[in-house]
Amino acid sequence: MTTETITADAAGTWNLGDMTVNRLGFGAMRLTGSAAFHLGRPRDRETSIRVVRRAVELGVDHIDTAAFYFSALRSANELLNRALAPYPEDLVIATKVGPGRDPSGKWLPWATPGQLRGQVEENLRQLGRDHLDLVNLRVNGPDSIAEHLGVLAELREAGLIRHLGVSNVSVAQFDEARAVAPVVCVQNRYGLGARSPWSDALIRQCGELGVAFVPFYAIAGEGAEAGAAAAAPTAAEETVGDVARAHGATAAQVRLAWTLHQGPHVLAIPGTGDPGHLAENVAAAALRLTPEDLARLEEAHAPAA
Repeated sequence: MTTETITADAAGTWNLGDMTVNRLGFGAMRLTGSAAFHLGRPRDRETSIRVVRRAVELGVDHIDTAAFYFSALRSANELLNRALAPYPEDLVIATKVGPGRDPSGKWLPWATPGQLRGQVEENLRQLGRDHLDLVNLRVNGPDSIAEHLGVLAELREAGLIRHLGVSNVSVAQFDEARAVAPVVCVQNRYGLGARSPWSDALIRQCGELGVAFVPFYAIAGEGAEAGAAAAAPTAAEETVGDVARAHGATAAQVRLAWTLHQGPHVLAIPGTGDPGHLAENVAAAALRLTPEDLARLEEAHAPAA
């Protein structure tokens, strides 16, 4: 499919609280290097800056980032600041707190409630902003998240945060979060070959409540993490390829289109540091899968019970 004239608004819009965004957004993690948290050779700085600016030119108005997205010499937040400040008024930048890394890149213990303000302030400093549009609490394990979310709710009341979301949560944790403060989005792993019956149920619940569902790793292959080496194609992967060829599209575009077909409240935040891949990802906003396509993909990638 052609990519030259397609912009992110082709996917339609959804509201993150009082902020309206195009459903096709951008993930900043890969701006820093070829792998998620690689500390070897960094990606070319000017290319990354060019990709971010081009994303906004193509209608992307929702960018996902985090202070712990950095590699050797490169910080995703700093790249966004350099590329886009002063920020467009309609641009929504979402970030995450909970995980942390020291300057060498080593992962730190998950943040305690008392450490969350420091993480919020670090994102503010790196991005050069006086408030954060959206902060997702990234959850680690099945424990209660009420105390952590309560701290973020206080920062929201103080004006440092505009809206709150949760990430990597169970249905029970989502319900717990909503009892503490308004939640405008859920950010969980979800995609073809990376879903379960309970995650399907969580998507339905989000839709009923008007809460955005924002999957990550939506275009990774079965069993793959971002940056992992590609395995030999399975029968399910071959089905994706068949659908892609029928539309003159790429497998990644089919995966993104499938994601967007899961409901009007489902957003996509594919990430890349490559200008060509950026255009392809944005063009997926206009790819309309047929009922037959969706049935084939569902049959090949049905979640395990």
